[in-house]
Amino acid sequence: MLDVLIIGSGGAGLSAALAAKDISTVDGVGLGNASILVVGKSYPTNSQTSMAQGGMNASLGNIDEDHISLHIADTIKSAHGLCDEDMVRQMCADAPKSIEWLESIGVPFSRVDNGKEGIKTIAQRQMGGASAKRACYAQDYTGLKILHTLYDSCLKENIEFLDEHYLLNLVTKDGIVKGATFLDIRTGEVKQIDAKSVIVATGGYASLYHNYTTNAYGSSGDGVASVLRAGGKVSDMEFVQFHPTALKNSCILVSESARGEGGYLVNSDGKRFIDELKPRDEVARTIFKEITDGKDVFLDIRHLEEEKIMELLPQEVALCKFHENIDPSSELIPIKPVAHYSMGGIDVDYALEVNGIKGCFAVGECSNAKVHGANRLGGNSLLEIIAFGRFAGENAYKHSVYASNKKADRRQLTQDKEYIESIFKKENSINFYKQRELLGKIFYEKVGIVRDNENLTQAMKDVIAMQVMQKKMGISDKNRENNSNLVEYLEFQNALLLAPTIISSAIARDESRGAHYKVGFEETDEAFKKHIVLQWKD
Repeated sequence: MLDVLIIGSGGAGLSAALAAKDISTVDGVGLGNASILVVGKSYPTNSQTSMAQGGMNASLGNIDEDHISLHIADTIKSAHGLCDEDMVRQMCADAPKSIEWLESIGVPFSRVDNGKEGIKTIAQRQMGGASAKRACYAQDYTGLKILHTLYDSCLKENIEFLDEHYLLNLVTKDGIVKGATFLDIRTGEVKQIDAKSVIVATGGYASLYHNYTTNAYGSSGDGVASVLRAGGKVSDMEFVQFHPTALKNSCILVSESARGEGGYLVNSDGKRFIDELKPRDEVARTIFKEITDGKDVFLDIRHLEEEKIMELLPQEVALCKFHENIDPSSELIPIKPVAHYSMGGIDVDYALEVNGIKGCFAVGECSNAKVHGANRLGGNSLLEIIAFGRFAGENAYKHSVYASNKKADRRQLTQDKEYIESIFKKENSINFYKQRELLGKIFYEKVGIVRDNENLTQAMKDVIAMQVMQKKMGISDKNRENNSNLVEYLEFQNALLLAPTIISSAIARDESRGAHYKVGFEETDEAFKKHIVLQWKD
């Protein structure tokens, strides 16, 4: 029986694995032989973490005068009062130590001359909503370089990985987690892995906005759905952040670093229409209004000059050339806002333990640790997965020391085997891929940047109709091995499970706050300065 099972091999999961391994070697706490396994749906280097390009916040004061108190204040302001200030303080206070730790394991942050001969400090840039240049970066590959360094460090520590295993369900007994069940994608076998502690680090649910999101298809909220089914709580599901600048045709992210380095937002009249470094919710809504008024919107970085662009934003140049066939050093970049980040998710306590399931912890975008509130501050996502990833790893290992090593029965495993078998026998008269595309369109148009109760109610009816049609949705590929059709079907089932939680929460919140902007209720209402928490009950 494992000490710690980590589900998800992105930045949060890898940080948790390294921390659990590290604390297990400390005298008086462990013997250095903790059994830790990281299980991923794909491979660690494919994680959504690699898409966090712009930087990671930490009040180092290398470029501007800065202080942790300012970072805390910016985060609370961006959250529009819907955060837990104690958790925010913990995250922001830990930021400099997190950067120091990442440097110690080899993350190659960009550096600048600090005025002392031969000495260079970590470079920092300003992100939207920040009062100082605070985001530590590695060109515009920050998340990618952090992710690869974490993975290399895990391999050095001999941490075990199990790739291409799709999470089916958590295994619980009397409200205590005992492990999880998985579909081995390569073989088609359903397996149960027993563990004393479980960390869910499976990422967000923004791919519900299919074709209207910066996220990979796999960001389908699998971990959030598994927690709901196991009796855990979710909260703030209505708060989905829309990134202001995605490439117009492909929805590929153009990092906020492009605006942080001085890029302009202009409309088809050639006019700048907003301060580019305002919080993301304000910028996204303003761009959306320009587009609904019939204007095209562009990101303009031509004035930064080619040498600087290639030094600081090489990935943005490559993405623009590949996906839009334009050269941003000489042409305008056509953009639009699309779904990017889920602020809500699995409801956790101060130890990041899932409310409703003992011994189960959640961290990263799948988790709602109450630090992002109604609108995440740019640069805080990478900080959260490192600072809280390590915190979750430590807490999960500590829990395992005192947890029972009695394995659960195989009831959940039997149910999941039967369920997978039933999918192969299901009627397949309705193509779920078309329904997946329709769901994305419904969400973008009716549960999107600007909402109203009439459209939200219609979206709920549309989702319920899809759920009814599920009995006629199946798979065409009957192979057992490497069946991507099966995996995508399971992902769509989770999307349909989570869709009503987002819509019902949005209907219930009759106000506008951060990323949730509702027509007819345009003002923030103090009566709604609270979290909407959902839990399944028998």
